Amino acid sequence: MTQELPLFPLKLIAFPEENLNLHIFEPRYKELINDCLQHGQTFGICTFLDKLMPVGTEVSLLEITTTYEDGRLDIKTRGLRTFKILGFENPMKGKLYAGGKVAFLPLELEAPQEKKIAFRNSLEELFKWMQFSADLQNPSLTSFTYAHKIGLSPAQEYRLLELETEEKRLDFLFAHLKKTIPILKEIEASKHRIKMNGHFKYLDPLNF
Repeated sequence: MTQELPLFPLKLIAFPEENLNLHIFEPRYKELINDCLQHGQTFGICTFLDKLMPVGTEVSLLEITTTYEDGRLDIKTRGLRTFKILGFENPMKGKLYAGGKVAFLPLELEAPQEKKIAFRNSLEELFKWMQFSADLQNPSLTSFTYAHKIGLSPAQEYRLLELETEEKRLDFLFAHLKKTIPILKEIEASKHRIKMNGHFKYLDPLNF
């Protein structure tokens, strides 16, 4: 399925199912939000990492939370589905903002149960070391839910967005967590050793 979609390039990755708050201040994006309000249309957030990346996320406007005297806006949006850019036009004809023809990609959120469990267990261990509280028993938990909170680089977050199935995304995140958790453990051990430095210690004599 293809269609014309207004596009909002940003130096961040927006994920499906994600709530994203944005501050709007440029005239072109004020016009975009006004068009969304008037026509009930969605728009696409596409990622700029040194260049415009081909995969982005369609979002819907949930509400305008604040309108400032100078016309700036605070808005809430919700990620819907991913798309691939087939053509880019800046600006769109008759508009200040960019747009283009996009092809929507299937949103696959199902994966084998054993992989979901392994992923939840790894997340639980990571957040324990990070001292971060999260509801990991939420049945709506997916690979996207905490993707911004587990130490991925922008390039890694974009790679996650590109992956077609939930199983591939869980494998990708699980591999990342297997590398990250031991680093956090070592940091905690180092902090403990630093705290002990300079303190009196009782050491058992070694018998040879």
